[in-house]
Order: sequence, then structure tokens, then C-alpha cells
Amino acid sequence: EEVEEGEGNTVYQNCFTINVGTPFYRNMPFIMPNLIPPKIPDGEKVDFDDIHRKRMEKDLMELQTLIVVHFESRKKEEDDIIHLKDRIDKRRSERSEQQRIRSERDKERQKRLEDEKARKEEEEAKRRADEDAKKKKTLTSLHFGGYMQKLVSGWRVHSGRLKQFKLKIILEHNKNNHNHHVPYVSVSHREKAKELWEWMQELEGEKFDLQYQITSQKYEINVLRNRVSDHQKTSKRTKRGLRK
Repeated sequence: EEVEEGEGNTVYQNCFTINVGTPFYRNMPFIMPNLIPPKIPDGEKVDFDDIHRKRMEKDLMELQTLIVVHFESRKKEEDDIIHLKDRIDKRRSERSEQQRIRSERDKERQKRLEDEKARKEEEEAKRRADEDAKKKKTLTSLHFGGYMQKLVSGWRVHSGRLKQFKLKIILEHNKNNHNHHVPYVSVSHREKAKELWEWMQELEGEKFDLQYQITSQKYEINVLRNRVSDHQKTSKRTKRGLRK
């Protein structure tokens, strides 16, 4: 069927030409012509059941193929998810291990720094103590050396006085014997004087030893007293620092 409208208002329908320009045909309803069913060619009969069955088998095969593909893709996705979870867990464990190692290294480094600081402070305190001890020892040795030098010089002077005293005794003894020109001394007097001289030397030696011992004890007492006073000062400073 073919209908066309133009300037002439001509309609082609069923190979008939109708002029619809007139009022009569313009108000007429459109009538659907009778449809002619297609002719089945002569020959073998068409089995629609077979066609439908084949169509259903084809649709089933396509559906099964889609199901297989879907499950395969689903399995692949699940495997990927499991693999991803394993990677995440592994990465998390590696991360925690790295953090643990890093924290241990930080602790070791902090401990080394603290030990190094304590060692340096101890060495500095020891060095200062050695310097203070050397200074005190030097000052004490200077004072003690001067004292000992005075003591030895006094002992030498005293020895010279002893010699003069001995000579004076001998001269007085010779004077009593009326021997003014020749200071003759008998052998017994010489032996007696020698014994007295040796005894006096022993006494002077013992005196010197005792004086040296007393001086050493005084020095030790002074050193211990200074140490006690220094310790008391340090303890007082520490207590003040703790109170603050």
C-alpha cells in the first residue's frame, strides 16, 4: 500500500486513484483492506516444533555458556580477592615488623646516647676530681716540703750547736785540769764524749722520726678533714637541688 498526499490531494490505494480533494471523499473514514496471508510453498512440510526445540537448545547452550563464563569470572574475581587479602595481610605484617625493628633501633640508639652521655659525664667528673686531687697534692707537697725543709735546716743548726756545745764541754774540762796551752784530752774522755755524741745523735734521729711521723699524721688528718668538708658541701648542694 502506498499513500501520498500532494498538491492534487491524490491517494494511491490498492492500485486505485482516488481524488480526496472533493468534500465527499474527505469526510469518509479510512477502510483497512483485507490482508492476504502468505502462501506456503509446495513441498515438504515445515516442522515448527523442531524449529522451536532447536531454538530452545540453542538458547540453553548460550545460557549454559553464560553461566560457565560467569562462574569462571566469579572464581577469578574471588581468587583475585583472596590474593589481594593475602598481599594486604603480608604487607601489614611486614609493616608491623618494620615498625618493631625501627622502635628497637630507636631504643638502642637512645640507650647508646644515654650511655655515652653518662660515660662522658663520669669521665669529666673523674678528670675534675683528678685535677683537684693533683692541685691539692701539689699545694700540700709545697707546704709540707717547705715545712720539712725548715725542719731539716733547724736540725742542721741544732747539730751545729751540739758540736759547739761538745767543744765547749771539752774546753771547760781542760780548763779545770789547768791545761790552757794544749787542749789535751785523755782517751777515756774521748770515748765518753763519743758515746755521748752517738747517744745524742740517736736521740736526734728518733726526734726527727717522731716529728716526721707527727707531720705526716697531721697532713693525713688535714686531707681527710678537707674531703669530709667537700663531701658535706656537695651533699648540701644536692639536697638544695632536690628541694628546688
